[in-house]
Amino acid sequence: MNLPALLALTLWGAVLSWIDLRSRRLPNALTLPGAAAVLGYSCGLGRPGPAALGAVLLGVPYLLVHLVSPSALGAGDVKFALGLGAATALGGAHTWVWAALAAPVLTAVAGAGALLVRTLRPADSYTPMPIAEALPHGPAMCAASVLALIAMP
Repeated sequence: MNLPALLALTLWGAVLSWIDLRSRRLPNALTLPGAAAVLGYSCGLGRPGPAALGAVLLGVPYLLVHLVSPSALGAGDVKFALGLGAATALGGAHTWVWAALAAPVLTAVAGAGALLVRTLRPADSYTPMPIAEALPHGPAMCAASVLALIAMP
């Protein structure tokens, strides 16, 4: 992936991550056009097959998790996964696998950190909140994908 495309992907992911952190939502107005742009970019490179396969292979497991537990993973994450799966597949299979595995690990580490902070807080300042609502997954998806594209040759 060339530098301008990587910067565009990073900007798209950063905007969606900021929205996800603030509102716990990934809007269709940004997820779907972004995914379409990545697939269009792959066509321009002459590599629509790997991008489409990467989108499907990441999107389907996210969809299954969403269908089983909608509060754990939102529909916006599923749509975001399509674009990120396509983008990381353009970096090769190893890049796609690294990004796909790193995103849930990053979210789990953030969740463990959040639980640790809650545990160490004084009892009178504790406000219970379900982890699924308190911890968006979009930022980890973005970070894992961009880092995989940068780190993998």
